[in-house]
Amino acid sequence: MRYATREIRLASALVEAADTLVEGFEAIRYLQRVCDHCVELLDARAAGVMLIDGGRSVSLAAGSRHEQVALDLLEAQHGGGPCLDSYGSGEPVPPVSIRVAHADARWPDFTERALRHDIVTTFAVPLRRREHLLGALNVFVPTLPDTTPADGVTSELHVAQALADAAALGLQNRGAYAQYRDLSGQLQAALSSRVRIEQAKGMLAERWSVRTDEAFMALRQYARRHRLPLDQVARAVVEGVADDAELRREGGTRADGPA
Repeated sequence: MRYATREIRLASALVEAADTLVEGFEAIRYLQRVCDHCVELLDARAAGVMLIDGGRSVSLAAGSRHEQVALDLLEAQHGGGPCLDSYGSGEPVPPVSIRVAHADARWPDFTERALRHDIVTTFAVPLRRREHLLGALNVFVPTLPDTTPADGVTSELHVAQALADAAALGLQNRGAYAQYRDLSGQLQAALSSRVRIEQAKGMLAERWSVRTDEAFMALRQYARRHRLPLDQVARAVVEGVADDAELRREGGTRADGPA
């Protein structure tokens, strides 16, 4: 029953991790929530995510439980640690005894700090989407791993990797969504600008009894002379606040019609 319950909780966590296409999304808060799920599902003391770009840490996030412990242990990995090893290889770092690693001088700064925080075991999994690596998820456990068949080390790594994969997918989807939304906004702005310019051309052509290309020339000449965006001049015409006499001079027209 315990493992069935964990499977349900894991499924719920994975669904939540996929929900990134929302207003007000914040990457750090999102990763903190992923870490919270990791702590709950794996009975860990703390968990954290290190986002890495070009081999260097660019951002840290930790779950709400023992957040400062996790952040401290992530920061201690500047000289090496589970996160950098997992990111460098693209593979999980299986559970490691902190005392054994410290005795072997493996990650000395990290293991020394981990011992001070009473961390007994640590492991890490890569945060990746296909071949694209974003960083690593690091789990800090206060006990030695239970390697019984029902709850083996492989199972713990699989749970952590599933959460890390879901987080990477969520972040990638959010990035793509933001990029397309920005592009959509730019296209909409360009379309709106074009519509205003066409509207201004038509209004001036009708008012001056000239061709639309002559009206457009007046708009463009005025914009160039005053170093203004063409769309800004067109908006002024549409809103009825443009200097009509000066626009006429730019187009070579008189008040009673074409010159």
